[in-house]
Amino acid sequence: MTIPNYPKIQSVFYRDENNNFKTFIMNKYSTEEIEYLRNNIWQGTEKIDGTNIKIHWTGSEVVFGGKGDNSSIPANLLKVLMDVFSNEMVSRTLGNTGNITLYGEGFGNGIQKRGKEYIPDGVDIILFDIFANGCWFKREKVDEIALQFGIKSVPIMFEGTIEESIKFVSGGFNSTIGTAKGEGLVLIPKTYLVSRMGNRIITKIKTIDF
Repeated sequence: MTIPNYPKIQSVFYRDENNNFKTFIMNKYSTEEIEYLRNNIWQGTEKIDGTNIKIHWTGSEVVFGGKGDNSSIPANLLKVLMDVFSNEMVSRTLGNTGNITLYGEGFGNGIQKRGKEYIPDGVDIILFDIFANGCWFKREKVDEIALQFGIKSVPIMFEGTIEESIKFVSGGFNSTIGTAKGEGLVLIPKTYLVSRMGNRIITKIKTIDF
């Protein structure tokens, strides 16, 4: 079966095509919604440098997937997923209602360049979002479900305006996991909002962008 991919997250600003899109065009916002809401309060969760993982519950069966439809999952990470998200455990936690997708980041040694800085001798999964019946779960519910599965959820590390989030990320910060430096923040308005096209308003800022 095809598991819904996690929506692409736009960076806060447009990138400079004259520099091979490596740097931002400062203050040229990537969407009109982000620009309009720039002075409102946003919440930023830690962006983990790993591999995107999808855990889909049909109501009777767990199906795993990577970032894309043809993405493979490292064998050691797949074992962790199968241990954490067994059919019995998912049924007990989520019930018999299906069409629920949990999105997480697989991280650790062997996954991306900084993986061993998170976990030097293994891999793990951290939950960052849940989608069901056309609705994204609130952060509190994501945290609650992660706890029930015995895993971590991405922590809220920042609250403030877009300008303040840029200062926070550009100054560098430590990850909440291992000895790694923070990769960046994923930001949503403190009050969940969607665009006129029905897309959730969300953006990201990474330390390498500065």
